[in-house]
Amino acid sequence: MSFISSRIHAYRSKVDEIVRDLHILTQDIGHEELAKTVNDLRARIYEPFLFVIVGEVKAGKSSFINALLQTGREICKVAPQPMTDTIQQVSYGEKEETIVVNPYLKKIFQPVEILREIGIVDTPGTNAIVAHHQEITEGFVPAADLIVFVFEAKNPYRQSAWEFFDFIHTDWRRKVIFILQQKDLMSAADLAVNTEGVIAEARKRGLVDPTVFAVSAKDEQEERYDTSGFSAVRDFIRAHVTGGKAPALKLSNNLETCNNINERIFNGLKVRKEQFAADIEFRKDIRQTLDNQETKSNSHVKMLIENLLAGYDKTTSKSEQDLGEELSFVTLIKRSIMGIFGSSDSIKERLNSLKQDLETNLNTELREKLQSGVGDVADSIQQMAKLIDLKIKTSKTILKDNHEIFSDIADRRANVLRDLQETFSKFMNRSENFTDESLFKNKGSITPNIAAGSGIAIVGIILAAVTKGAVLDVTGGVLTTLGLLFAGATAVMKRGQILEAYRKEIAKGRTQLESEVTERLHTYIKSIKHKIDLNFSEFDNLLDNEKLQINDLEQRHLNIQNRISLLQQELVN
Repeated sequence: MSFISSRIHAYRSKVDEIVRDLHILTQDIGHEELAKTVNDLRARIYEPFLFVIVGEVKAGKSSFINALLQTGREICKVAPQPMTDTIQQVSYGEKEETIVVNPYLKKIFQPVEILREIGIVDTPGTNAIVAHHQEITEGFVPAADLIVFVFEAKNPYRQSAWEFFDFIHTDWRRKVIFILQQKDLMSAADLAVNTEGVIAEARKRGLVDPTVFAVSAKDEQEERYDTSGFSAVRDFIRAHVTGGKAPALKLSNNLETCNNINERIFNGLKVRKEQFAADIEFRKDIRQTLDNQETKSNSHVKMLIENLLAGYDKTTSKSEQDLGEELSFVTLIKRSIMGIFGSSDSIKERLNSLKQDLETNLNTELREKLQSGVGDVADSIQQMAKLIDLKIKTSKTILKDNHEIFSDIADRRANVLRDLQETFSKFMNRSENFTDESLFKNKGSITPNIAAGSGIAIVGIILAAVTKGAVLDVTGGVLTTLGLLFAGATAVMKRGQILEAYRKEIAKGRTQLESEVTERLHTYIKSIKHKIDLNFSEFDNLLDNEKLQINDLEQRHLNIQNRISLLQQELVN
């Protein structure tokens, strides 16, 4: 016997460690209800095997307890009106004593031998309309080693009672026996019908092999033992609970409860992981969308540049052709002869006229190219922002705010997503988020139209200003250089030298035009993409934390699960 006691003591210590770690886990996930349940479970590890008596008001629960204990006294009060307005925990004590723990719980100590091995909890009716009764009764269920479900034998079919059975059996998988109390008020035939009815209902609700006893507390207390039915109940208790079996059974039940809670956490964690995976995919999709839209926008930039250069080449080639003709030997001789008679412009005047024609034609040609091409670039950038806005609004929610375990995580995620939606909506409507003053050499060149615009609607205006500014800078520089070149030209200069100098400046300007407009537009697109992505910083922090927390919770769940399984095997062996 001492060996068994030391063995059970060792197992209790191991169970206590598991329950302690599970309690810390429930605290860390912020689930107050589960944390309280596990804390209560830990407090009762060293208590006797616990019977929890449940049933509806006036089903005869208190009378059943009084008859079962065979003290000849009314330990649990019985009266025509409902008497059990608090939970009553009946335990062994060397002397009779009642201690009021709080308004909802009192402990009754009795020197009754069977109470050395079992404790009994008498609960208010499952249909009692009294504040806190139901929740406190439910608080005892997870720690129960055996649920004794008492029905009034005449009517064991009330919906509220069977809904409470679902909570006991489905949610907590507690061992249950059924008692049909007050059988003395029924005929044997009607009692048999109701007994079979309880068995059928229990099976329908998932209990494979229901145990049902029909009893009469009145017959038992009036010493009609052959008809009371209590001998069968006591035989069941002796066969399954008492006689040294209770401590190991209780530890096994404790482990089962721990396993139940740990599984709930794990099942909740699976949903949380699904949400995390969906959010990772969502974030990946956002980045991919930004990359794709950046590529599309840059493709439009490339087409715009090609059209600009085509217009530039067309205009400058025509100008070069005119310059070549103007500098031809025949033309120069002709102008020299006509100049003698004062009827022709000088070569400098003619070259200046050519430069002015080039300026006019370039402005006309490039303005048309810009007007036709900037819109496509602007549309692709606007589409980038609109697509992201749509994706935020249609992001997938798997973890709901009413989730049994991780509702707080769902709330936190919902808040972050809601803030993201609001922030991005404001981002879309603020013009300053779509401007980039670094692109303007002279900040004063930002037109009043840009300043007065709002959000993505001003992108086209900005791009027009950016490209126009770049084109004017480049072509202006080319024309200035050509002006200086032409101003120094003389009739004796070689035609080839002037044309070569012209081509060199035109080519230089072409390269600069391509480079500067491309760089400015690519920089702008990348800047908008970066600004859009920055809106997700808080969401990214949420994902980083989720990854760490999920990994930690998985490892702790697995550790507890392995220890429970190992100890359950040891208890069986």
